[in-house]
Amino acid sequence: MESKDPLHGLTLEKILIHLVDSFGWDELGYQIRINCFISNPSIQSSLKFLRKTPWARTKVEDFYKDALKKGKLK
Repeated sequence: MESKDPLHGLTLEKILIHLVDSFGWDELGYQIRINCFISNPSIQSSLKFLRKTPWARTKVEDFYKDALKKGKLK
């Protein structure tokens, strides 16, 4: 049976790269007010922060699902 979860099979890194490719760091920082997206952002530093901060990871995953649903991802 196929999973209904849009995040199924995606790593946090793949989600983050897809978001950065689709929106860029500036827009991500605006949409999701997390300092790792605003101050000197990088994939590695953002992953490190998101992996140890559940509330921030949830915000990113929710934003990804919403963008997917609205067709805003490249």
